[in-house]
Amino acid sequence: MKRLAPVLLWVIMIISCNQKPQEKPMYTLFVGTYTDGDSEGIYTYFFDSSTGELSSKKLAAKLTNPSYLAISEDKKNLYAVQETANFDSLGGGVTAFKLKDDILELQNSMGTQGAHPCHLSLSGDGHLAVANYTGGNVSIFSLNEDGSLSENPQIIDHKPLDSVKTSHAHMAQFNTDGLMVTDLGLDAVKRYNQKDGEFVPAEQSSISFEDGAGPRHFTFGKNGQMLYVINELNSTISVFEKDGEGNYREVQVVSTLAADFDGESFCADLHLSPDGKFLYGSNRGENTIVIFAVDSDSGQLELVGREPVQGDWPRNFSMDPTGEFLLVANKKTSNIAVFKRDKENGTLIFLNETSHPNPVCLVFLD
Repeated sequence: MKRLAPVLLWVIMIISCNQKPQEKPMYTLFVGTYTDGDSEGIYTYFFDSSTGELSSKKLAAKLTNPSYLAISEDKKNLYAVQETANFDSLGGGVTAFKLKDDILELQNSMGTQGAHPCHLSLSGDGHLAVANYTGGNVSIFSLNEDGSLSENPQIIDHKPLDSVKTSHAHMAQFNTDGLMVTDLGLDAVKRYNQKDGEFVPAEQSSISFEDGAGPRHFTFGKNGQMLYVINELNSTISVFEKDGEGNYREVQVVSTLAADFDGESFCADLHLSPDGKFLYGSNRGENTIVIFAVDSDSGQLELVGREPVQGDWPRNFSMDPTGEFLLVANKKTSNIAVFKRDKENGTLIFLNETSHPNPVCLVFLD
């Protein structure tokens, strides 16, 4: 019996080692801000995906109103809008940085030829699109080999498209079909295809919305077969399905607000969970993240619930690379709230918050 004791001890040690919790990685979080208060530009944090804690705040780049950020697929460049009307005589600006770990090195800045650029995206094949909100147009830049911005962008002007409504381009996102742009002022999503080096109206050139809906941001589900658009002004999400001809047709509209909510509220951002099972949207005013389950067959939405954001005016929000946490940028209360995400039922549990001046955009480097 005594001879068995060392063997049993060795077995117990092996089992204990195998049961030791696996350490999860640290990620870099970039925070875009408005700089009309205490913020100076773009900041970084380390995010612990084991605990959901943010730490090691650092000013990565001084820049005016970097309210939207995007990182290239190869992680070598970061881009930021400068949401102003006076970068130059024509409007706002966009800036390219070299990116190494969490260090940003300025490459160059260009005017977007439209006031108050508020969103940008990358095509993956050498183009960058910027939506100019007040300018009512879209700027499409070619990128140099090092990721810097080339001169003379293509400008797609939405202002001539409607003689009554005022154009407000809010999001310009590349996809497998080309480029799609939400225009809050025109109550439409505009579609463009690339032809002979230029982006031109697609066959379904416009997807119309109810007057006053104010389409703001969108995302795709089921490999592009479903299109989800969050509408800022009437606090709804519109669901579209792609037909055999490649056109999107509306199949559902759902409210983002509680039935008993009484007050002003404006939607901002939306994201699908990594597994495509849940859709989340932010309500500024009601100050919640609304949660929907996505039907695996139809792609349509069923309300799960809503979670208070532990702050005021939730702008952009983001899920960490593990999909286990959701972080919310609360602009008016100057804090970033961290929630644990239940992958099975989609619900959120508040974990902690970090004070940060005027946060509006959260982007992870994974």
